[in-house]
Amino acid sequence: MNKFKLVIFDWDGTVMDSVPKIVTCLRNTARDLGIPVPTEQQAKDVIGLSLAKATEVLFPAHLHLSDELVAGYKAQYRELDVTPAPLFKDVESVLKQLSDAGMQLAVATGKGREGIDRLLNESGLVKYFVNVKCSDDAESKPSPDMLEQILLEQGIAKGDAVMIGDSQLDMAMANAAGITCIGVSFGAHSPAQLQQHTPLCVVDSYQQLLQVLTTPLAELTRQHQTQPAL
Repeated sequence: MNKFKLVIFDWDGTVMDSVPKIVTCLRNTARDLGIPVPTEQQAKDVIGLSLAKATEVLFPAHLHLSDELVAGYKAQYRELDVTPAPLFKDVESVLKQLSDAGMQLAVATGKGREGIDRLLNESGLVKYFVNVKCSDDAESKPSPDMLEQILLEQGIAKGDAVMIGDSQLDMAMANAAGITCIGVSFGAHSPAQLQQHTPLCVVDSYQQLLQVLTTPLAELTRQHQTQPAL
């Protein structure tokens, strides 16, 4: 038996390799408005927050420019910046295998509804997800609101769900909701940062994620117990 009935994915840095693009757009927006430009890590640290919340955290001395920051970022992301944002390797094939195995798949993202719906359709992945929650539907991460809504609407118990994410915000949201989380090492935060939130594990690829999600819990526990100590 598979451990999980419901697998919930973050989007940016987890499904889509969009962290470099988001960082560039945030920094360019600040530069265009003539305010201090955040470092790359500062920009990475707000990925997952709603856009309005992210600008508040990054630019606390410029709250009077919140509307301009949001509009400027949207213009950068949609029209001005050409940084590519492809899907990570094997995303679609793994989503298909998980779906074929009987798991429900969902998305919990800090993106707005317009943005996530556009990307789901452009990527062709919309057909795999039974539920999609975003910043227009719920409180910003790390509030458990998005996850709690998904669990309620899908009729899934906390113990039967898992959150997949690349940031500490994703891990903290799962912790707050009381559900298992798995980190991915190829997004905004390092494995060491993700490990601070006690994920089941941190994976380095979608093939590794597939193995974890389709391995019976007893076998997975045995594998962890037999791994040599570092």
